[in-house]
Amino acid sequence: MKPRCSPLAPLALLACCLALSRGYTLRSSVSWAVTSNDVVEDADLSEEVAPALLVDGAGLWKQAYPSPDVLGDGVESPGELVKPESDGVARLSSRLFSYRLEKVKKSAGGSPPPHQETARTARYISHYSDWGHLATISTLDKIKGLPFGNVFSVSDGPLDNSTGVIYFYVTPMDNTVSDLKKNPYASLTFSEAEGEFCRQMAYDPEDPRCARLTLTGKMVEVAPEELTFAKEAMFSRHPVMAKWPVGHKWFFMKLELIQVWLQDWFGGVSLIPLEDYFKATPF
Repeated sequence: MKPRCSPLAPLALLACCLALSRGYTLRSSVSWAVTSNDVVEDADLSEEVAPALLVDGAGLWKQAYPSPDVLGDGVESPGELVKPESDGVARLSSRLFSYRLEKVKKSAGGSPPPHQETARTARYISHYSDWGHLATISTLDKIKGLPFGNVFSVSDGPLDNSTGVIYFYVTPMDNTVSDLKKNPYASLTFSEAEGEFCRQMAYDPEDPRCARLTLTGKMVEVAPEELTFAKEAMFSRHPVMAKWPVGHKWFFMKLELIQVWLQDWFGGVSLIPLEDYFKATPF
């Protein structure tokens, strides 16, 4: 029963208004209503927009990582996602992006190595970067023969196992993959600005102290004997990939290095010998 309001006292009137408003929920402009008990989603999410969400309702809270049979033999699948204990908005965010929050926080990698340790710095950036900018020679009609850049999610291995070899999960439908079929050579650029370090230090992305790494080499398809590790490397860092539409014919590629170029301080750039790069560790 709704409380009756007394017209005699202003404070009583205010208390009455507050009591009447308890049963209502404010809705944002994107039509998501969040209450203390549930999350209501009105967004129209198609397979092309959010394939990671195309699971049964009961399974939305289950793990966002692939099962062992998807990762390959011998690969341990992480445990199930735990419902966050915070408010409904945090729960909605966790479901929407399908990432374990502790994994995202861990990927920051802590403080970078001293700038004098160039090989280690290069390995640090290549390992803790979740995405990079890949430049190819375009095959598009209007810009044929000109540079073309594209952003890709990448991994050089699970967070606890850095290899220095950069893996990709790509589709033939991508213009960059069409470029690589014609000319397999490419350059992949990372910026330390992707993480928190440059922001914390108030470094502009072009400041030499905000390190930049460009890896140049030949893009090749991953061999069958290496597929299990490639799956583990990519899906452990980008678990949503395991649920991308199979009709896009996704496959794994990696970058066989020719040159490692690094700028991480004043006074010029470093060309790091491949032997030094692979001997170094980011940890």
